[in-house]
Amino acid sequence: MGSRSVLRIGNASGFYGDRFSAVREMLTGGPLDVLTGDYLAELTMLILARDRLKDPSLGYARTFLRQLEECLGLALERGVRIVVNAGGLNPARLADAVRELARRQGLDPAVAHVEGDDLLPRRAELGFPEGLLAANAYLGAFGIAECLTAGADLVVTGRVTDAALVVGPAIARFGWGPGDLDELAGAVVAGHVLECGAQATGGNYAFFREHDVTRPGFPIAELAADGSSVITKHPGTGGAVTTGTVTAQLLYETGDARYLGPDVTARLDTVRLAEEGPDRVRIHGVRGEAPPPTLKVGLNRLGGHRNEVVFVLTGLDIEAKAALVQRQLAEALPPDARPAELRWTLARTDHPDAATEESASALLRLTARDRDPAKVGRELSKAAVELGLAGYPGFHLTAPPGAGSPYGVFTAAYVDAKAVEHTAVLPDGRRVAVPPAPVTAPAEPSTRPSEPGPDLPAPLPPGPTVRAPLGRVAGARSGDKGGDANLGVWARGADGWRWLAHTLTVDLLRELLPETAGLPISRQLLPHLRAVNFTITGLLGEGVAAQHRFDPQAKALGEWLRSRHLDIPEALL
Repeated sequence: MGSRSVLRIGNASGFYGDRFSAVREMLTGGPLDVLTGDYLAELTMLILARDRLKDPSLGYARTFLRQLEECLGLALERGVRIVVNAGGLNPARLADAVRELARRQGLDPAVAHVEGDDLLPRRAELGFPEGLLAANAYLGAFGIAECLTAGADLVVTGRVTDAALVVGPAIARFGWGPGDLDELAGAVVAGHVLECGAQATGGNYAFFREHDVTRPGFPIAELAADGSSVITKHPGTGGAVTTGTVTAQLLYETGDARYLGPDVTARLDTVRLAEEGPDRVRIHGVRGEAPPPTLKVGLNRLGGHRNEVVFVLTGLDIEAKAALVQRQLAEALPPDARPAELRWTLARTDHPDAATEESASALLRLTARDRDPAKVGRELSKAAVELGLAGYPGFHLTAPPGAGSPYGVFTAAYVDAKAVEHTAVLPDGRRVAVPPAPVTAPAEPSTRPSEPGPDLPAPLPPGPTVRAPLGRVAGARSGDKGGDANLGVWARGADGWRWLAHTLTVDLLRELLPETAGLPISRQLLPHLRAVNFTITGLLGEGVAAQHRFDPQAKALGEWLRSRHLDIPEALL
């Protein structure tokens, strides 16, 4: 991939459905060596699995093909290589579709793909449960590197780690081997910053009012041979790249300071950030350790069927109205027609003496789940509708109840990396086996001392406090990992960090977020980022596809926390 000292890698997609025009914007906005796109997530794999059930030739992100129809010639003309995981469950078929598209356009790119992540055909051999729609191992970056080293202009993968899309091109450019752990770890961190697109350039950012984020540009990593990088974006694009936006993305969907991967375990507690100028943040100092001997496998299955009915409660006596409809529905559902799970949630969106009917109304949401579609469809709808003239005053629904829909369940399993046949299929059709990491180490959680030291700073001296929202002095970003929620909180200065590290304990988090009561919570300090990272086990039930709670991916959990009031030192405000 050349011998220049810096590899310039851009991102044009953070999820299946991201900004369609981003591929063209990134190719025309400035110089790039490689353009990546992340199209996969836990929910996406379930969507693609259902596509594959209907048509075995599907199972990949079709949006990417439409983007490529516009931009393949442009990428080849500019010498920009493309690496995407849009292959999903069928990378070989997407690679063929790219070749067909290229032939129609009179182009001849070298197309390669990576496979071996699909373990569904080996379900019984590997001891996975029955009823799976998809079982995919998270592969590493060396298969991508093989394809690029063989001259590929475009590499399609299935389920690789998100960061592998960046690490693979870096391996090919700089010639790193499995033993270059610090360099690999630095590239993993850069890849993690890029993987969610505009989240690194001001999107979903706690302090969004400080920048124009009407249309953020997509991020770029300028990677060096030592694994350090500078995060930036094309000139003239919206949003911002600051230590804050990069910190927010580094905390997203991470937990322990040991960030495990198939190629390296990156130590997030070694990450250092430095602003090098407008929209330029340098990442350096990242240390790596040997990866674990196992690979994570995402298992997707259908969990049953679900339905939702939303009752609108207006005006006075909201609580009593909610209690009445719950009693009435309980009476109306015969025992043999009652869904296995009925969950009621009252959202008090109403305001007293409101100027509009909508702002005088609250929402009572009933979610039903059962393996029998009839119990969440016809029977539930009938019981709800029949209350129409016999219910609380002002009875109405946001929409007529539907027939219900299937929901999915995501779980993670782990297999010996040696049992997975990671394969790079080169542009000339040759198949190259990619061996697992030669040196591994057990996946052990990092530990943190409780006494003051490099991880726990000395506390702020006592002083006057003010009751105020946490978000006045701290940012947050949150997300999902299966059924667990990740919640990262960072301070904006040294004194804020001294206060945050001592104040925001697990006990206080439970007090501020009562939904977390009774759930296991782990707390991780990341001193160089001035951040506290929490993992809340089980908050999201069986994962996003199961729609366990109002915010099934915990996207706004951090903003809820920031809105909570507590005693904050006056000096910080």
